[in-house]
Amino acid sequence: MKKYSIIVLTLFFVLTIFNPAGDIFAEEITIKVGATPVPHAEILEFDKPLIAEEGIKLDIIEFTDYVTPNLALNDGSIDLNYFQHQPYLDQFNEDHGFDLLGFNKIHIEPYGLYSNKIENIGKLKEGDIIALPNDPTNEGRALMLLAEEGVIELNPEIELKATPLDILKNPKKLKFVELEAAQLPRILPDVTAAFINTNYALEAGFNPLKDSIIIEGGSSPYANLLTVKPENIDNPAIKKLAKVLRSEEVKKFILDKYEGAVVPAF
Repeated sequence: MKKYSIIVLTLFFVLTIFNPAGDIFAEEITIKVGATPVPHAEILEFDKPLIAEEGIKLDIIEFTDYVTPNLALNDGSIDLNYFQHQPYLDQFNEDHGFDLLGFNKIHIEPYGLYSNKIENIGKLKEGDIIALPNDPTNEGRALMLLAEEGVIELNPEIELKATPLDILKNPKKLKFVELEAAQLPRILPDVTAAFINTNYALEAGFNPLKDSIIIEGGSSPYANLLTVKPENIDNPAIKKLAKVLRSEEVKKFILDKYEGAVVPAF
């Protein structure tokens, strides 16, 4: 019996040396992250082995729209999401009475205008049709790009949340159609040009730097970030994930894989 006790004590001593926290038998922590497929889920997949070294398993839940990930986060189906920028989140919270928190900016997806019918913005003709995303922040973002190119003039007091109703001057009498962002690549053959979020452009096989006829610069304020419920903002596992997502390994992955179509925000 004495010999058995010595063996047990020795084993405990060894485990304590190599695992001071005493959690050698602790279960692996799993966090559920909601993300749109490209580039968000791809970046998270790259991140899996890095965060696994911290004893955390990522369960990546893919969504193909911009509404469901926030609904799922709010009802507790997922622990956090990664697909949106702060202006979109602010508007979503306002519209739905939520208090979701955005933090830890990861990357920027330069926003572009695409066309199968014209090679550059100067080729727009009177009456041409431009497709816009119908969510408030991205629609205003698209119209601001057109205004920067001198194609239209916007009411300066409403630029960020502008709709076609806020256009002060439209010399070419362009027509605008408003659609859900995910539908814009499919509608492209039927319009003169369409503003397409970079994640959907990549899924559709476009290279934003080569195929867009106008595109935002890398200084865009619309950085994609992580979003959580207020009670999870200090969750240790989520903090570890946030830190790894802003690591040099992830930065290099983004730069190498997307070649400027997606830009690190750190």
